[in-house]
Amino acid sequence: MTDKNHPVYAEITGPIVMIGFGSIGRGTLPLIERHFKFDKSRMVVIDPREEPSDMEILKKHGVRHIKEYVTKDNYKELLKPLLTEGEGQGFCVNLSVDTSSLDLIKLCRKHDVLYVDTVVEPWLGFYFDKGMSNADRTNYALRETVRKEKAKNPGGATAVSTCGANPGMVSWFVKQALVNLANDTGLKFDEPDQHDREGWAKLMKKLGVKGVHIAERDTQRTKHPKPLNVFWNTWSVEGFISEGMQPAELGWGTHEQWMPKNAKKHKKGNKAAIYLEQPGANTRVRTWCPTPGPQYGFLVTHNESISIADYFTVRDKDGEVTFRPTCHYAYHPANDAVLSLHEMFGNGGTPQPVHHVLDEDELEDGIDELGVLLYGHEKNAYWYGSRLSLEETRRIAPYQNATGLQVTSAVLAGMVWALENPKAGIVEADEIDYKRCLEVQMPYLGPVEGHYTDWTPLDGRPGLFPEDIDTKDPWQFRNILVR
Repeated sequence: MTDKNHPVYAEITGPIVMIGFGSIGRGTLPLIERHFKFDKSRMVVIDPREEPSDMEILKKHGVRHIKEYVTKDNYKELLKPLLTEGEGQGFCVNLSVDTSSLDLIKLCRKHDVLYVDTVVEPWLGFYFDKGMSNADRTNYALRETVRKEKAKNPGGATAVSTCGANPGMVSWFVKQALVNLANDTGLKFDEPDQHDREGWAKLMKKLGVKGVHIAERDTQRTKHPKPLNVFWNTWSVEGFISEGMQPAELGWGTHEQWMPKNAKKHKKGNKAAIYLEQPGANTRVRTWCPTPGPQYGFLVTHNESISIADYFTVRDKDGEVTFRPTCHYAYHPANDAVLSLHEMFGNGGTPQPVHHVLDEDELEDGIDELGVLLYGHEKNAYWYGSRLSLEETRRIAPYQNATGLQVTSAVLAGMVWALENPKAGIVEADEIDYKRCLEVQMPYLGPVEGHYTDWTPLDGRPGLFPEDIDTKDPWQFRNILVR
């Protein structure tokens, strides 16, 4: 733990209600303490569990705990008094699973309370509802509900939707990567304003970027081997299984010439994405990160796969799409999580009975290398991101591993932006000031670097066996998807 002076960014004048005290809640608490002025007696954490280690942290920090599930039936009567008690403007920090982001956003904005979350989360039961179509179980469908609410009720109290590491921070990385790429290729350009979505989309198109991978490699290793019949992960196991069992989803680019047989388009909304009739955590893609070089990643669905593709869409005067990048997650989790997934899918997709998040004391070493790989342009491919180590994380922030700190520091940045822009309405990370957010987040991200690579998904192919590949354009999804 460092004891240097940390900047205090703003004052939270009303109550702070944190929903959920899992790995991200634990790590966010000390960052809120460091960087905001607020009345500790007006902060409360709501979580149905009473883990002794969590209770110890809350006691040490003098924060009240309410042992309760936030449900569709009780959320209004439970949260309204807590959020509106006393003077000032309250802040709801939603870091839970199985609580409807949309309903909480509506409640908060109705009472002029600021809000931040890391995912568009539904109420309990959504992810595994066999009565729903796969189209309805997508993140596309969840995101559309929040976008509709934004269009219906513009302005008002700020609610920062999906503001973790990814979705969240990676959207800020995309803009920084575009600026770096433009400078490195000698393009004459004026950097678009925060509110100039079209300007950013045209810049991406002009640079010739065909697509974006959210390319991540988690190399954090445990001190002891994983036992059988346990799911280990470096962040929420419930969160990972939920999104991993949703259909694989990706923003669908205008350069794509081929589509998988089990791919489906959406009939309504912005139509920026497609989904595959298979679980994302059992769908592999080829990608690249600086440490391993070429690697397989899982095409797990994420809000940013859709929001980035949507944000960087260029339309003509008739509203027809003339450019859109392909965008998707390409995630290689920690090796123990890969093994956990292998066991789970080997057992028909039935999760292990025991779920465990690996904390900083159980891990030996490693980094979480999380960035954006912009590909298809004149310099081939450019990875820009955070290479945060477990060792550095231990030094700069308590109660979390490297994966956690990339998320909690993004939550911090979203909170700072909301307090500085309290009447911005409902916004996604793509729509807020990337420079300000990264300025807040950078001290917690370890080395943040850009790396060019000559690698393409066609390297070394075909090998000993014939393959269905597109040799004319290496960056076709046909070449990226592992089949």
